Order: sequence, then C-alpha cells, then structure tokens
Amino acid sequence: MTKENQRSIPFVYKLITGILAFMSMFVLAMVFGAANITIHDVWLALTSNATGEKISIIREIRLPREIAAVFVGASLSVSGAIMQGMTKNPLADPGLLGLTAGANAALALTLAFLPSANYFGITVACFIGAAVGTLLVFGIGAVKKGGFSPLRIVLAGSAVSTFLYAIAEGIGIYYKISKDVSMWTSGGMIGTSWGQLKIIIPFIMIGIMVSLFLSRQLTILSLNAEVAVGLGQKTTQIKTILFVSTILLAGASVALVGNMAFIGLMVPHVVRAMVGTDYRFIIPMSAIFGATFMLFADTLGRTINSPYETPVAAIVAIMGLPFFLMIVRKGGKVFS
Repeated sequence: MTKENQRSIPFVYKLITGILAFMSMFVLAMVFGAANITIHDVWLALTSNATGEKISIIREIRLPREIAAVFVGASLSVSGAIMQGMTKNPLADPGLLGLTAGANAALALTLAFLPSANYFGITVACFIGAAVGTLLVFGIGAVKKGGFSPLRIVLAGSAVSTFLYAIAEGIGIYYKISKDVSMWTSGGMIGTSWGQLKIIIPFIMIGIMVSLFLSRQLTILSLNAEVAVGLGQKTTQIKTILFVSTILLAGASVALVGNMAFIGLMVPHVVRAMVGTDYRFIIPMSAIFGATFMLFADTLGRTINSPYETPVAAIVAIMGLPFFLMIVRKGGKVFS
C-alpha cells in the first residue's frame, strides 16, 4: 500500500479494523488449547452462572491468562512506542534498553532478601528495578559527548542488560532460589491469577492513559525538540512523565509475565507503516496490535506442541530477532 493510499483511509476505519482483529484473536485464544473448548462454552462461561469442568477452565485458567496477554502486549507495545519517540531511536525497546533486565534483577533481590513480600511488594520492586536499569543505560550512553546515538544506546543496553541478568542468575544460585526466579522470568502467562491482575492492571491502565494524554506532545518531541521548546512545551517535565509511564508499563509487565523482548520493538514499526508518525494514532493502535500479537503468540505456544507448552518468550524472540536485524540493516526504516 502506498503512502498516498494510507492517507486516504480515515484513521477510524483502521481503528475499527484493528479492534475487529483483536476481538477475533481473543475468541480464538479462548477456544484453542489443550482442553477441547467450543465457542458455546466460552459464551456460557462469560454470560451465565453455568458450572462444569470446561466452564471452570475458562473462568479460572484461560480467561485470566488471555487478559494478562492483552494487557502485557498493549503495555510493552506502548512503552516501546514512547521510547522510540522520546529517543528518536528506531531500535528502542523495553527489553533492549535495560527496563526488563532491571526489573528482573530487582525481582530476584526481592525474592532473596524479602521472601515474605506479597505480590504488590514484588511489583513495586520491579518498577524500581526498571527505573534503575534504564538510568544505567542512559547514564552510560551520555558519558561521551553526543552519546545518545541509536547504536551507542543499544550497545549500552546490551551491556547493562547482560550485567543485570547475570546478577539475577547469581542471586538465584547463591540463595538457592534459581527455580523461583526462573518461574518468574521465563516469559509466559502460565499461572496468572485474578488476584495478580487486580494489582497489575491499574498500573498498566494509568501508563497507557498518561501516554494517550501526552501523545500530541510526544509527536512534536519525536520530530524536533527545538520546535517543541519554541511552542512552549515543558519538554523536561513531559519527558519525565513519559519516562515514568514506560517504567509503569514495563515494570508491571515483568512483574506479571517476566522477560518479553522485541514486542515493543516490532509493533510500533508495523503501526507506523499503517498510520504514519502522529502518536495520537500510534499509541492506541500500538495498544490494540500489541494485545492482538500477544494473544496470537500465547495461542501458538499452547497449540503447536499440545498438550505441552512452548514458551511464549521463545516464540516472540524467533519472530522478533529477524525483525530487529532488518531494522538495523535498513537504518530504522524497515517499511519505507
């Protein structure tokens, strides 16, 4: 599709198409899996007081799991879009710039030194770890004059992420909690409960709502920071608020499903090819397509080797690594 044709299609039609694709994928995710479940079973579970083994599977296992996939996919995609816009770096992604590694390290430290911490405490620790990981990456990137080049930031992110993952692994081995750390950081929705969702979803909703509210300012920042200052924008405050939003989104995602790289890299690029460079359109479409992609990856993980599960993080990485290399090769303009 040419750029002229893209502009001729109103955004509302693209939005409706995205919502329909999301709803279709959600239904497929609820139906397919190791258990033999039909659309009728899903309808009964969601709209009636019916009981039974299949109904219980849907309500207590599959529904919370797919809701987790929806919010994690949306949060990682939106946080990736924000980071790409703020840094003007086409390779920016929560998993590549230290956020998820920092959250993983904080999670391991919490399990080791505060074993009685509840889920809310672990979530807060993940937020702090995500902030520390990102500050380390940008601190290293800013050491040299003109340090915020895309390549230097990615290299710093790789080094810091490797270091923080090593800390998490070392803590797991030394304190004999490797199994617990691995269960948290393996990247998947297995065992997601309604109690976890009640804690995590409000943080993700706040992060997405703030990013939507500041999407116009983010568009101007992504094009030209000097113009933003000339238009009277308080760029430092806006960047700080958006930075906090990315920490909320990435930290909450790690607390819920562990490490999940490349989603925040891929989805915003695909969305930009559809809606252009205006973040008023990129943010909502990234949330919708990120949720749809995560539902697809989770369904694939549950079905390609049923009744055994393939780790969702592995499926996402298999699709994400070639995409990452393509972006690098084409200088960030993969769909141009």
